[in-house]
Amino acid sequence: MAHSQFDLLRQRRFLPYFVVQALGAFNDNVYRQAIIGLLAYMAVDSRQMGLYANLAPAVFILPFFLFSASAGQIAEKLEKHKLIVITTSMEIAVMSLAAVGFLLQSMPVLLVALFGTGLQSTLFGPVKYSILPSVLKPEELTGGNGLVEMGTSVAILLGMIYGGAVFQLAGDHGPQLAAASVVLLAIAGNTLARRIPKVDAGDPGLKVDWNILRESWRIWQLTRRQLAVRNAVLGVSWFWFVGTVLTAQLPVYAQANLGGTQALYIFALALFSVGVGIGSISCEKLSSRTVEIGLVPLGAFGVSAFLLDLYFARPGQALAHGLSVLEFVHVPGSWRIMLDLTGIGVFTGFFVVPLFALIQSRTPRNELARVISGMNIQNAMFIVAAALIGLALQRILGWTIPQVFLALAIANTLVALWIFTIVPEFFMRFLSWLLVRTLYRVKLHGIEDHVPDEGAALLVCNHVSYMDALILSASIPRPMRFVMYYKIFDIPVLRWIFRTARAIPIAGARENPEIMQRAFDAVDAALAAGELVCIFPEGALTKDGQIAPFKSGVEKILQRAAARGQDVPVVPLALRNMWGSMWSRRSASAESGRLGRMRLPRRLRAHIEVVAGAPIPGTQASAALLEAQVRALRGDAA
Repeated sequence: MAHSQFDLLRQRRFLPYFVVQALGAFNDNVYRQAIIGLLAYMAVDSRQMGLYANLAPAVFILPFFLFSASAGQIAEKLEKHKLIVITTSMEIAVMSLAAVGFLLQSMPVLLVALFGTGLQSTLFGPVKYSILPSVLKPEELTGGNGLVEMGTSVAILLGMIYGGAVFQLAGDHGPQLAAASVVLLAIAGNTLARRIPKVDAGDPGLKVDWNILRESWRIWQLTRRQLAVRNAVLGVSWFWFVGTVLTAQLPVYAQANLGGTQALYIFALALFSVGVGIGSISCEKLSSRTVEIGLVPLGAFGVSAFLLDLYFARPGQALAHGLSVLEFVHVPGSWRIMLDLTGIGVFTGFFVVPLFALIQSRTPRNELARVISGMNIQNAMFIVAAALIGLALQRILGWTIPQVFLALAIANTLVALWIFTIVPEFFMRFLSWLLVRTLYRVKLHGIEDHVPDEGAALLVCNHVSYMDALILSASIPRPMRFVMYYKIFDIPVLRWIFRTARAIPIAGARENPEIMQRAFDAVDAALAAGELVCIFPEGALTKDGQIAPFKSGVEKILQRAAARGQDVPVVPLALRNMWGSMWSRRSASAESGRLGRMRLPRRLRAHIEVVAGAPIPGTQASAALLEAQVRALRGDAA
């Protein structure tokens, strides 16, 4: 049965939460844009307008520095449904104060309320992302995060459009419409929040430390415990840096370089936002419902490529001014700019969605809210840095906006290369994802039901091709340690991938007993640490497409674990339709030589399947039983 992330929008465990977070993003932007509309309605001078333009972002982001540490602890300690109801109730109070500000046309009151919206966002942020692993299955994390990012980006865009149009729509009744809008939206969010199912607290016994500096340092350190999580958090912060620099330039870029008006700025922002939405919801399909961090390098380099093209698309000043959106669309070269802005958004979605899914899947549940809070502190720092750097490049160095785009493209490439050098798992997964998606069309059966979400397990599978390990790693959400024949482990190019994936090379007892013993020790240590380990008990690639008898090494692994008091479940897997595909051996009667061992021309983009069976307790498993299970799963589909 085909699965779709959009099925989540029909389920109570996800839909109310999705709508609440989207309404929150929508209301925040309605409010901020309505303040700009009020300033225009009040006909304030450019000096006051400039003061607000610089003061408002600082007022909104200040609570992230001051209260993220406390917010993370509170989100860890409280039941999540209760906390969402509290924060949305707080939104009603804040927006009621904002309504007073609109009605009195008082900027001080509106700025105090803006600080309140920042505080409310600070409290909501940790629960917004930490709730997902509790309500979604591991294979749904990428799709769920994609929907959240899509919903957020579209809500922000629509909020800006509506908020900017409030005073144009209502005229002299603009303050009243703005006041009513923000309050009614807050009430709607709170009402829907009460429909969210209860979700247990991550750590109900946590003692909250109200010392802001001390706890901020502690939760930031939590983001750095695991190398992959640390750099995923860094990647998310860099996403905010790039997004801040880009969107901050769009208003002036639309006017000075595209010759447009405010409407053209909204159009440019819409292209970027829609692109983010498309990229975000495409991640599940591209990743085959796994947490596929191989999309992160693709996203990073795609963003750089489109930013670079945006620099060359139209450097310098536009020849015409005051263009409407329709007039701009008919200008020669406009489609290239539109494609670049959309492309940046699409690849931004590819970049950020797997990072959120990785953070959620690799962080312990009782630490996740605090890790998200630590990430929010870092995000705020990157946003401030982006605003200051963008301002300095133009005001001090005198760079044009296309030059800023060029610098951003170069910086994005360098940062991406640096991250992928520190954590080669990102780039390794990209190569694996690219190879598997290029060479095969993979269909999965039983992975979600039978491969455990956490804890140790031994996976056993038939061995058909040199690509088996990469196919399995691309099919199973959790990271795995593969035990593979040491000569396959040493294949050029693939060797780097296998080593980065912490594969375990093994040799036969007669070939190299030392390598074999090291392999058994490494497998036992991995299982003791609660990891997944995958082995190919046949001991070699099939030469004729048939499954060879399973060797007794699997029994030795299970016996060692049992001697330590650990009953390791064994999950049988079968690769179907792999025989005759690329990188599998030919039958004995086929032509000899290197090409004779590969079905290079005949089965490119082969339709293959990965099938998982029900786990078998390690104390009951034997080589013969597991062989029979794998044979049954594979059937006649060699």
